[in-house]
Amino acid sequence: MDLIIRNAVLPRSAPKQPGPVDIGMEAGRIVAVEPKLAASAREEIDVQGALVTPPFVDAHFHMDATLSYGLPRVNASGTLLEGIALWGELKPHLTQEALVERALQYCDWAVARGLLAIRTHVDVCDERLLAVEALLEVKRRVAPYMDLQLVAFPQDGVLRSAGAFENLKRAIAMGVDVVGGIPHFERTMADGAESVRLLCEFAAEKGLRVDMHCDESDDPMSRHIETLAAQTHRLGLHGRVTGSHLTSMHSMDNYYVSKLLPLMRESGVAAIANPLINITLQGRSDTYPKRRGMTRVPEMLAAGINVAFGYDCVMDPWYSLGSGDMLEVAHMGLHVAQMTGIDAMHACFDAVTANAARILGLEGYGIEAGCEANLVVLDARDAVEAIRLRAGRLVVGSRGKVVSRSPAARASLSLEGRPTEVDFKLHRS
Repeated sequence: MDLIIRNAVLPRSAPKQPGPVDIGMEAGRIVAVEPKLAASAREEIDVQGALVTPPFVDAHFHMDATLSYGLPRVNASGTLLEGIALWGELKPHLTQEALVERALQYCDWAVARGLLAIRTHVDVCDERLLAVEALLEVKRRVAPYMDLQLVAFPQDGVLRSAGAFENLKRAIAMGVDVVGGIPHFERTMADGAESVRLLCEFAAEKGLRVDMHCDESDDPMSRHIETLAAQTHRLGLHGRVTGSHLTSMHSMDNYYVSKLLPLMRESGVAAIANPLINITLQGRSDTYPKRRGMTRVPEMLAAGINVAFGYDCVMDPWYSLGSGDMLEVAHMGLHVAQMTGIDAMHACFDAVTANAARILGLEGYGIEAGCEANLVVLDARDAVEAIRLRAGRLVVGSRGKVVSRSPAARASLSLEGRPTEVDFKLHRS
C-alpha cells in the first residue's frame, strides 16, 4: 500500500469499530479499515490512539475577500453594513493576481488546518467578474489536494444591482458550481421573494445546487427562508438547497418557528450557521438584553434538518480575525448554542465535518473502504477533546499523500516534584 495509519480512533459518526483500527490507502483511496491490518506500505504512521477523522469542511466562506484586511481601510465600526460598503470601495481596485495570491495563501493555511473542502461565495456584481476568474484559477490549482466549490453570489442583490442576474448566469457558464442569492438585501420584501423564485427556477433549469445568504438580519419579519423552502418544494430541489446564516430565526416567535421547521425538513433545505461572524455582526442595535444572532441550531437538528457551521470570513472587511481553524468555529458554535451535552458536542464536530460534506455533496467522504484517502490525525482522543483543545493537526493526508505535519502541543515544566511535561489532556492514575 501507499500509506497505513495505525492505531487510529475514529469519530462517532464513522462505522463502529471494536477498538483502534489501521487505515490502509492505495492509489488515492482507502482500501482497508480494520484492526491490526496485515499489510505493509511505503509509509506507516503509528498514531497511538489519536483521533483520525475525515477532513474538515467549511460550508460557507468568502475567499474573494479573504486576507484583504486593511484594504483600502479598516472597518472602524466592525459592522455588517460598513463591511459591505468597504467591500464596495475595494472592488474597483481588485486585480486578478492579488485575488489569486491571497486565496492561495489562505488555502495553504487551510491545508495545514486539515481543511480540505471549502464552499466559497464569489461576488458577481462586478461586471468584470474578476473574482470569478480568479477563484476559478485557484480552484484549478488546488484541485490535486482540495475540493473548492464556488457559489455565484450577487452580493448587492440580484434585482437591486443592475446586471447582476446576467452576471450570475455568465459566472455559471464559466464553471461556477452553485447558485447564490441574498433576498433580505433586495429593496423590498416582495423583491426578496421574487429573487428567490428567479434564482431557484434558474437552478432547477440548470440542475444546480442553491445556497442563499438568507435573513442575515435581526428582524424577525425577515422570513425569506420560508419562501426558499416553499420554492424548493415546488421545484423538486429537495436536498440541493441551503439557507446560510438564518439569523432572523434567532428573533422569531416560537409559534412561527414551529411551522417553519417542518417546512424546511420536508423540503430538504439544509442550514449553515456561521458562529464567529453571526455573534459578531448581529445584535448591534441592541443595548441589553442583547441578542447574539446565531440561528436555532439545536432546534433544527432536533427537527431532522441538516446543519453545518461555516467560517464565513477571515481577515476581511467584515472580520479582522481568523486562521482557517474549523475547530475554532465548532468551539464557538458549541458555546453560543449552549450545546454542552455529550451528543450535542459531538454534533458540533459533525457540523464542521460530515454534515458540511453532505451539504456540498462531496462524494467518497469518510473513513471507510472505497472513500477518498483524505484524513486528519488530531492531537486528541475524541471529538470533544479535539474541540476543547482546538487540537493540533499532527498529520493531514490528501489523496493518500501526507501534505502537512505538525508537532504535538507540549509544554516543558520546571517545577519541583511535578511532571516535566504537560499535554493539556486529562490523565487519570
